[in-house]
Amino acid sequence: MIIDNKEEINLSVRLGNLFLKYPVMPASGTFGYGEEFFEIIDYSLFGALVTKGISLEPSKGNEMPRICETPCGLINSIGLENVGFERFKEEKINFLKKFNIPIIVNFFGKSIEEYSIMAEKLSDINGVSALEANISCPNVKEGGRSFGADPEIVYEIVSSIKNCSALPLIVKLTPLVTDIAMIAEVAEKAGADIISLVNTFPAASIDINKRKFKLSRGYGGLSGPAIKPIAIKLVNDVYNAVRIPIIGMGGISSWEDAVEFFMAGATAVAVGTGAFSNPHLISQITAGVKKFLYENNFSNIYEIIGIVNN
Repeated sequence: MIIDNKEEINLSVRLGNLFLKYPVMPASGTFGYGEEFFEIIDYSLFGALVTKGISLEPSKGNEMPRICETPCGLINSIGLENVGFERFKEEKINFLKKFNIPIIVNFFGKSIEEYSIMAEKLSDINGVSALEANISCPNVKEGGRSFGADPEIVYEIVSSIKNCSALPLIVKLTPLVTDIAMIAEVAEKAGADIISLVNTFPAASIDINKRKFKLSRGYGGLSGPAIKPIAIKLVNDVYNAVRIPIIGMGGISSWEDAVEFFMAGATAVAVGTGAFSNPHLISQITAGVKKFLYENNFSNIYEIIGIVNN
């Protein structure tokens, strides 16, 4: 099939029941609540707006300093700072709604019960298109382990959220497991509609002159180009294990990086650290992917999703 016009290229995707005109979005936590960038960025080429993680109660996060640069990346220890559910409902959601693109609300809890409460409350807010459950958080009631590292807890938390909400559910996985494909399979069986991965990797950096860690907490999460090859491999592992769509992320800083994720099996991609140095990156990736498809005679994004497995 010969494509005569670049405008014939179809970039739209479906994530469960969620329709995205474009398959590129910001990663949770990197675009705040959308207000922080709207005066300098055109959101019209975004597939969705993704909020920073929301919890039931406000959180001030960790003490400063809580971010530092490393070769090919960043280490952050923000500590899930957020305004809490009530302020999000009263002050943030109306701003997000005016852009007429899907709103994905990332959320977390300190217990399985809190996840369920948050899912129910968020589902009652007009304008929320989908939920992204961050199960990479410490499980306070289980001694600080990550929810997402225990398959039994993953099943319980995902199924409990699905019982409280009819919205499309994205489950964000931690990479810190022995078999991420197995965890993704458990999430799918429990009712997840979409999987997103990867979250950051534990890392630390030391100021040798001060003889101290650069971050107040000592360590944080590594993101940026350094983790991209690992993320692509894990996305492909999950693609070969589940039938539900995947949002891939981890070190995307160009349209070529995004194409790698699509070819590994991601149906959509999320951009985080790369947008800090280039706030226009998401729109540029959307345009670049479209040009790549056109120049290689593909008519839609689905023709390259998982193509390395063919």
